Amino acid sequence: MSTRTSGRLAWSMWAIFMACIGFGLLLQGLRHPSSIGTALSHMELEPALAFVGFATIGSLIAARRPENAIGWIFCTIGLGTGVVFFAEAYADYALVTRPGSLPGGQVMAWIYQTVWALNKGLLVTFVLLLFPNGRLPSPRWRPVAWLAAGTIAVYVVSQALKPGPIDDYPATNNPVGIEHVGGISELLSSNVGDGLLLALLFLSALSVIVRFRHAKADERQQLKWFAYAAGLLVVFFVANDFLFPLVGDLLFIVGIALLPISVVIAILRHRLFDIDILINRTLVYGALTVGLALVYVGSVIMLQQLFRTLTGQESDLAIVASTLAIAALFNPLRQRLQAFIDKRFYRRKYDAAKTLAAFSARLRNETDLDALTADLLTVVDETVQPAHVSLWLPQVPERGGSRNVNDR
Repeated sequence: MSTRTSGRLAWSMWAIFMACIGFGLLLQGLRHPSSIGTALSHMELEPALAFVGFATIGSLIAARRPENAIGWIFCTIGLGTGVVFFAEAYADYALVTRPGSLPGGQVMAWIYQTVWALNKGLLVTFVLLLFPNGRLPSPRWRPVAWLAAGTIAVYVVSQALKPGPIDDYPATNNPVGIEHVGGISELLSSNVGDGLLLALLFLSALSVIVRFRHAKADERQQLKWFAYAAGLLVVFFVANDFLFPLVGDLLFIVGIALLPISVVIAILRHRLFDIDILINRTLVYGALTVGLALVYVGSVIMLQQLFRTLTGQESDLAIVASTLAIAALFNPLRQRLQAFIDKRFYRRKYDAAKTLAAFSARLRNETDLDALTADLLTVVDETVQPAHVSLWLPQVPERGGSRNVNDR
C-alpha cells in the first residue's frame, strides 16, 4: 500500500468515526428535545470524547507510518467506538424512546453489543503486544499473539451468537442468537471470556516489561511515554470513585486521551526525551499535592476541635491558619520531595548534579590551570561517562598552535 493510499484510507476511517459521533449526538439530542441541558446530561459523551484521540492519532500514525500496525489498531478502535456510540444512540431511540419509530433498532442493539467486545479485546492485548514498532518483542511471543487473536475471535463470536436478551436491552432478543450454543456462548461471553481477556492483559503487560529490559535508548523512552500515560489512566480511574462526578468524568476523559497522545509522541519521536522531566515533575507535584491536602485537612480538623474546646464553637481562623501553614510549607516540602525523588529514582542524575555543584564551588577558588584541567576531566568522566575524553587548550599567543593538555 502506498503512502497516499494508506493516508486516504486512514483519514476515511476518521471521517466515518466523526460522522458516527455526530449522528449519535443528534439522536441523543432528539430523546430530550425540550432542553439542551437535559439532553447533554443524558448523553454518554465520555466514551465518544475520550476515543476521539484514538481515531485522530491512529489516522495520523497510519498515514505517516503505514508499516506500523499500532496506527491501524488505533484506527480500528476509534472507528469501532464511533460505531458503538451511534448504534447505542440509534437503539435507544428506536427501542426505548420511540419504539418502532426507526427500522433496524434490534440490529443496532446487536451491533452495539458485538463491536464493543472487539474493541475491548484489541485494547487490552495487541496494543501492548505490538507497541511501539508494530512488531512482537521476539518470535517467542507468536503463540501469545495467536492465542490473543483466537480469544478475541471467540469472545466476539460468543457475544454475537448469544441467544436471549441483548445486554442493556432486556426487552430485545438477539436477532442472530443460536439456541443450540446458548450455554457455551453465555459462558464464553461472561466469566470465562473476561477471565481469558484478563490473562491476556497480564501476558501483554509482561511483554512490555520484557521489551523494556532488552530495549535500547530510544525504545526505552518510547515505552516510558506509554507507561506514563497508562499509569495516569489507572490513577484517574481509581480516583474517579472518590471525586465529584464532573471532576471524575473529566479526569477519565483526560486519562483516555493521554494514551493516544503518548503513542504518537513515542512513534513519531517528537520530544521523546522530555518524558524523564515529565515523570519527575509528576512525581514531585503529585506527592506534594497529596501531602499538602492531608496537612490542610488535618490542621483544619485539629484547629476546629481546639476552638470548640476553648470557645465552644467553630471559627474561620482555623481555615485561615491552615491556609497560611500550607503556603509556608509549599517550598520547603517541594524541595525535600524533589531531593528525595532525585536520590531515589534518578540516582545517576542526582550524583551528576552533586558532582557539578561541587566542581562549581571549587572553580570559584581554583587558579591553577593544571588542577582545573584534572578536575574538569574528572567531572566529565563521572557525569557523562564517555569511553574517551580529551581536553584541548590553545597555547599562549606568542607560541601559537594548540596542545593536548590531558587525555583519558
